[in-house]
Amino acid sequence: MHRNKKSKKMSKGKKSKWIIILGVLITLLVLFGIYIFRGVPSLEELENPRPNLASKVFTADGELLGQFFIENRIETDLDSLPPHLINALIATEDRKFFDHWGVDLPRFFKAMVKNIITFSREGASTITQQLAKNLYELKTLEENKIDVGVRKIREWISAVQIEKRFTKKEILELYLNVSYFGKSAYGIEAGAQVYFNKKASELTLTESAVFIALLKSPRDYDPVSNYDNAIRRRNLVMHNMVVTGMLDEKEYEKLKEEPIELSLESLNVLKTDAPHFMEYLRQQLSALADDYEYDLYRDGLNIYTTLDLKMQKIANTVSAKHIEEYQILFNEKWNWSRNKDLLASLIDKAVKESQLYRNAETADEKAMVYNRLKNDGAFVDSVKKIATKIEVGFVVIDPKTGYIKGMVGGENQEFGRGLNHVTGIKRQPGSSFKPFVYTTAIENGYYPGYTLLNQKFDYNGWSPSNSDGEYGGYVTFRWGLAKSLNVITGRMTISEIAPPNQVVKIAQRMGIKSHLDPFPSIALGTSEVTPLEITSAFGTFVNGGVHTEPISILKIEDKNGILIEQFVPEVVQAISPETASIMVNMMMDVVDYGTGAGVRRYFQYPGAGKTGTTQDYSDAWFVGYTPNLVGGVWVGFDDHRVKFTGWYGQGAKASLPIWAMFMEEAYKNLKIPVEYFELADGIETVSFCMETMDLGDSRIAGEYCLETVEDIVKMNQIPPVCEIHTDYSRIIKENRVGDSDW
Repeated sequence: MHRNKKSKKMSKGKKSKWIIILGVLITLLVLFGIYIFRGVPSLEELENPRPNLASKVFTADGELLGQFFIENRIETDLDSLPPHLINALIATEDRKFFDHWGVDLPRFFKAMVKNIITFSREGASTITQQLAKNLYELKTLEENKIDVGVRKIREWISAVQIEKRFTKKEILELYLNVSYFGKSAYGIEAGAQVYFNKKASELTLTESAVFIALLKSPRDYDPVSNYDNAIRRRNLVMHNMVVTGMLDEKEYEKLKEEPIELSLESLNVLKTDAPHFMEYLRQQLSALADDYEYDLYRDGLNIYTTLDLKMQKIANTVSAKHIEEYQILFNEKWNWSRNKDLLASLIDKAVKESQLYRNAETADEKAMVYNRLKNDGAFVDSVKKIATKIEVGFVVIDPKTGYIKGMVGGENQEFGRGLNHVTGIKRQPGSSFKPFVYTTAIENGYYPGYTLLNQKFDYNGWSPSNSDGEYGGYVTFRWGLAKSLNVITGRMTISEIAPPNQVVKIAQRMGIKSHLDPFPSIALGTSEVTPLEITSAFGTFVNGGVHTEPISILKIEDKNGILIEQFVPEVVQAISPETASIMVNMMMDVVDYGTGAGVRRYFQYPGAGKTGTTQDYSDAWFVGYTPNLVGGVWVGFDDHRVKFTGWYGQGAKASLPIWAMFMEEAYKNLKIPVEYFELADGIETVSFCMETMDLGDSRIAGEYCLETVEDIVKMNQIPPVCEIHTDYSRIIKENRVGDSDW
């Protein structure tokens, strides 16, 4: 009796133990299930997969300029793809694709047995499982065996769910759009562009086989770095097509001998012909992202821009050619032994900004690094090279539409994330600002034949000098602008001809956004501006006095081509058409016989513009236009303390050739129709009495004036007739010094 009770107690104890163990196992199993299902995509994610899509940027002429992406992926639809691509995929990756429900169990068990027996690693994932892994990022970077097992279970579950919600055709389309093919190319469309510079729909059978080969390992079968491996794997893919009856064996024997011919030009998908323009776009698009609720790097936007790729390439070529030649010239002229203090300052800054110096923890360590780098010849040479690198900013705009047609933002045309010397710098424009002073004078009723005394003056301690040091008697506005005479422009801003506050207002209406100081020295371009704004402002002259804001983005569409926003530039009548026409006429002389005459060495068609050189040759400018285009060039250095050392630092030498060579190449190669500047209505050509002009009081020539000069005036502002010459003789000789009292 006692034993029976004891055995019953033991039996109950065993049952309790098994119940506890079973409970623990069930709990662990439930927890494991929860863990598994937490890593499985949600129903929403399964039904609405959102692969990261690259946003594409197109030029005005329909070319793909570049992309913004985290993963370089461009979507395409299955119907546009060649059938042999699909056949190669099925034959190699999943022959029972159209028969299974997401998981191929017989294939899985065969692969497991083979792996155990041969100690190899053969995959058995279906196309749907691979899609689940790629689409929902189920695979992590570092996986142990347990992680792999967990991922496989999640892939199975996800694959079954995908098969329930999508057709086989949709699964294939998704698969080919999300798969990675190496070289930063996600999806077959991006891959076709990167490797073969063509659309996916244009792929040949052998090219399609290359992509299916890359699916196994983009690194091991890279046709660039592992060509032989790529050939073998490509041929295996085509052989699989033979085995499955998708390719004739005779054709296979012929195709397998073909080489893999890649497009070398497109292998770097990050390269663009307009890196600084792309960065300029990126900044604008990022600023708009919150307002329009898009993700620039994931939403696959279509961005249409104003850039003309042919013009951009010309701009790149002429800029690089000129800067390369000028760098050699500058290096010959520059002498570091005359700039020892500057070099010491540059080395000090470079050392303290170096990673080695920053990583040093103690003062002694920093001192040791400092002294070592300071005396390191290679380090010092690199500092010198960076400091003396000539930079360039060049932009071309359609003055009527405001479309930015070309932009070179720096000497480095490979990388756009650096300083953009078109939009990101502000420098004194020097004499290239003078047209705004003359514009103010013309708006105030003066005219090209008006004369001022070409002599030095002192105005409250300000006494500008002509660059050539030469002076004389009275000269016309036209001559003063053509020859860039500083004292003439200076006399205008110290009088009522062009008061500084009026100059500021007119320059701002014409497109200058930067702050301008309303002092007389504004006549010499002492207030800093960006190359983009002064170039845009010059466009006002050729556009009949209408300023059109520069614009780079035409429209943004979503991945389905639905319009998100369309952009149009702001337009304002900044100055009168008559004033604009007179200014164009005067600035033509700058190019024909003035400081910009160097243009005619390269470009013979109608053109106008203005040179600019700042003090001590720090900045060189040329801004000019034709009836079709306006372009602005700045050349200089990032460090203001480094300057050109002489005459070759003038705008006419350092900047003008870039503008002139561009216009010559653009008009010749792009067949731009030749147009001519025409005078606006309300402008009349009149004859001036030369003697009155020499006396500083220009008058219209009378019947008896002996020497006359023709020039243009506004019809409603014609000057008085000469009172010196009559039908008898010269009867009056007045001691006139001009209305300005100068």
